[in-house]
Parts: sequence; structure tokens; C-alpha cells
Amino acid sequence: MQDIQISFEIKELTFNAAAIKNAEKSLEISITDGVLCVSVRYDYNERSLELRGEVKTGDKARLVLLEHRIELYINDTIVDEEWPCGERLFELGDELDLGENAYISPYFDKKEALPAVISSFECAEGWRPGDGSFVGDCMPYVRDGEYHIFYLKDRHHHKSKWGMGAHQWAHISTVNFKTWSVHPMAVEITDKEEGSICTGSWIRKGDTEYLYYTVRRANGLPALIKRSVSSDGYHFEKDKDFCFTVSEKYHAPSARDPKVFLGEDGLFHMLLTTSLVEEDRGCLAHYVSADMEKWDECEEPMFVSPNKGQPECPDYFKYNGKYYLVFTLPGKAQYMVSDKPFEGFAPPSTSGVECAGVPKGAEWNGKLVFVGFKAVDGYAGTMTFKSATSLDSGELIFEEL
Repeated sequence: MQDIQISFEIKELTFNAAAIKNAEKSLEISITDGVLCVSVRYDYNERSLELRGEVKTGDKARLVLLEHRIELYINDTIVDEEWPCGERLFELGDELDLGENAYISPYFDKKEALPAVISSFECAEGWRPGDGSFVGDCMPYVRDGEYHIFYLKDRHHHKSKWGMGAHQWAHISTVNFKTWSVHPMAVEITDKEEGSICTGSWIRKGDTEYLYYTVRRANGLPALIKRSVSSDGYHFEKDKDFCFTVSEKYHAPSARDPKVFLGEDGLFHMLLTTSLVEEDRGCLAHYVSADMEKWDECEEPMFVSPNKGQPECPDYFKYNGKYYLVFTLPGKAQYMVSDKPFEGFAPPSTSGVECAGVPKGAEWNGKLVFVGFKAVDGYAGTMTFKSATSLDSGELIFEEL
């Protein structure tokens, strides 16, 4: 399927043009009340994918149709994106009357390598990207004196790609919680079969940094546990040789959110959100590995929910001599504490994590700093933080960062 670029000038604020194939609209471009709407049809779903942007007379619009992504630009600034699945009905050469000075041509992606730091901004509390997207699940870690956050970059509040989400991993960091650096996208959707890059975790082994995540797929197919790797911590590439799925014991399509860490037993451990099929209860499946290449399934999950609810976005860490297991169930972030690394976890008297939106934590200057998101009109929104210290019992005491 040929990548296509469509460029045209906004000459009037009421407009409609459509390409027809097999008596159906394969692509439609319209303007109503200063809003440009693009509808692109695919054989995967009867409902077209739509992109929108505000326009005025004289603006230059550009639509880029890639096999795995659609981009809408107004005056060379991206205003909306979508991520398709299946085959696009509109092809190069199909008739689409956009008036004078309109160009429909093949598109060749000239993607250039980005520097480690693209830009910076002040204060991440209440922050979200400035390109019409939002902050979803956050994944913090501390490396070499820097506090890093990967977050799910969201458009359309989880409604992209016919409701699959089409989330990707974006990356920011700070050394002082005042000025933040923006880094290149860490994990992007590069294949139309990828429904969404779900939440996961970071780990370093030797000189290599690894990002573990699951890839949500369409039509109830098992989620794939995947990873990306980097030698500098800023530019990641997908490890095409690494992939596995959970066993039939677990609900494979919903498996997600791998938390990977090195245990005190010298083994690498992975916790995965899923459900026990026979028991019909949510759980955190537990896997171990000696080298992070071959992962073996433990006989028992790390945690089993009291009902069908799945414990989302698990986190695990040791702090002040105690072991912590954090997850969200159902819609409420909570934690459990133990004196042992893999057993005996119990909730303290106050077990809620006082930070909105599936928070995770990382230790910074002796305190735990949790980061989550405050929802805006549905899933995803703005970034938010809370810090915490602990009592001798392991109970966390939360305060403003």
C-alpha cells in the first residue's frame, strides 16, 4: 500500500470533497464552521478513522497517509493523528477534487535521527504535551541522578484506532523537579497490527537499557510481551527477536503492564496484569529469568484479586527495608507491604496511594516520588506527583512534592 501525501489550501470555510470506491466514500475531506474533518476508510472496520483541526482561510493543510499512521498538519504543525489497521480503500490515482493548488503524490518518510534532548519546559505538575495529546499511565525510574518518566502519550482519550488506544511511550526527565527535558519518543507504533503499546517498565543490565511492555492486538488475539533496547537510554529500538505470550492458564488477550526487576535472589522477575481463566479472577502472573532472555512461568501468581478485577499497572520496590507491591484495583491505587521479597504481602491500615491515575513510584533523595495522571474528559490528562516516606510499620505517609 503506497504512502500518500495530500496538500491543499483552505480557500473557503464550507467545503466537501470525497473519493468514491465501490459506491462508498473511501476518503472524505470537509470543512464546517472552521473545523476541517478528514475521514479515511479501511477494510478493518465499517467506521472511518477521523482527524480534525481548526482552520481559517489561507491555511495550508497536509494529510499524510502511512501504512501504520495518519497525520494531519495545518501550516506544517501536526494537529491530529490516527493509527489504522487493515487495508486503506483510498489509493494513489483515485479521484479527489480539492480545487486548485492541491497535490496528491507519493510520500517518502524522511525521518531523521533526533538528539537526546529535543526541548525543555518548566514544572511537570499539571503538564501535558502541547500538541493536542494527553498524559496517560506513567512509568518512573531513577538513573544516574536523574528522575525519568515514560508515559503513555494519548490522543482521543483511549478512542484512537477504533478504541484500541494506539498509545505510545513518550519520555521526559529532570535533575531538580523544576526544569524538565523532553527526549525522543521511546516506543512508537510502527506496525499496523499494533493496537497499542501498553504500560510496562524500565531496567538496566550492564550497558544496555531495556523497556518491557505488551502490545495489544485486535480481534482478541493474545497480547505480545515485547521489549525495546538502548545503549544510551534515549534512543530505543524494538528487539525483533524477543517475544512471548502467557500460557493458557491466563487470559492472554488482556495480559499487560509488565513490571521487571532484579530480585535479591539474583534472578530477574516479571509481574504481569492478567486473569486466571479457570478461577475467573484477576491476578499478577509471576515470571522469572536468569538472563532476561528466557522467561519461566511461576506456579503461583504474585497476587490474586478477590474478584474479576484485574490489578493494573503493578509496581514493586524495596524502601527502608520493606518490600512494596503497588497496583490499581478497581480504579483505586493501593499498596501492600511485606518484610519478605515475594511473600507475606498485606495492606497497611491506610493502603491507598494518594496520587491520581495508576501511579508508580521511584526513590529520589531518600523519598518515594509517585507520578500519575489527572484525567481530563476521560482517560489521560495531566501529570501529577506525590512524595512519600514510611513509618516503621511500612505504612506510607504522603505529602506534596
